[in-house]
Amino acid sequence: MAGIDTLPPLREVIATHGLSAKKALGQNFLLDLNLTAKIARLAGDMSGCDVLEIGPGPGGLTRGLLAEGAHRVLAIEKDARCLPALSEIAAAYPGRLEVVNGDALEVDPLAHLTPPIRIAANLPYNVGTELLVRWLTPDAWPPFWDSLTLMFQKEVAERIVAAPGSKAYGRLALLAQWRAEAEIVLTLPPGAFTPPPKVSSAVVHLTALPEPRYPADPKVLERVVAMAFNQRRKMLRAALRGLAPDIQDRLEASGIKPTDRAETVSLEQFCALARNIAAV
Repeated sequence: MAGIDTLPPLREVIATHGLSAKKALGQNFLLDLNLTAKIARLAGDMSGCDVLEIGPGPGGLTRGLLAEGAHRVLAIEKDARCLPALSEIAAAYPGRLEVVNGDALEVDPLAHLTPPIRIAANLPYNVGTELLVRWLTPDAWPPFWDSLTLMFQKEVAERIVAAPGSKAYGRLALLAQWRAEAEIVLTLPPGAFTPPPKVSSAVVHLTALPEPRYPADPKVLERVVAMAFNQRRKMLRAALRGLAPDIQDRLEASGIKPTDRAETVSLEQFCALARNIAAV
């Protein structure tokens, strides 16, 4: 017995199907089903939700999500070697698991799922940040998802929840905290994974806000933030001079000193600046 269901332990699954984590795919398998069930619980009540999972691998988190009551799970897996193991899970949970062999950057989840939708994933390291930015910057808000429960390298997780003035504060923190509540809910050591990565990992839970914390045009805000943090060591009047000929005046009108650096400026101030830039 595996504890959460009657399927074999994950080490046995991996041995049976000859699976090994591929560095090229950013894979690190989490084999402790108690941990995968805990991560699933951190995603909240899923009884009335469809769940999107990216990179399920041999299916540890998939099993946790289904055992914890997810109405339906869409698992997008690029590695075809994992499909037989995932098909065994689908057979154990009839009608509740759909597996798509494809690239998560190209698959439209709304073609397969019905809101309310939660996203839960041990994200492959090589696409995790790109996926998060996509989910945080849709054309319309609120987004198609209600919450994100995502595992990243701990350093990336800290960048998502960072406060102004901290070393980790930057573009990810601003994009996440502008439209969502974000918190680190679990930290895992390298030894929890097979093979062990070189760094610790952390699970971040993000809940979509009904509307952004402060008004701003998303594309303008993204441009301002990208330029500001692309040259972190420069004073903002130098880093942003290409945005407007009177950038110093616009900075001051937003409550920002022209000599400030990006890492000291709050989300509210960046949004004010985006509104001022949009008025150019």
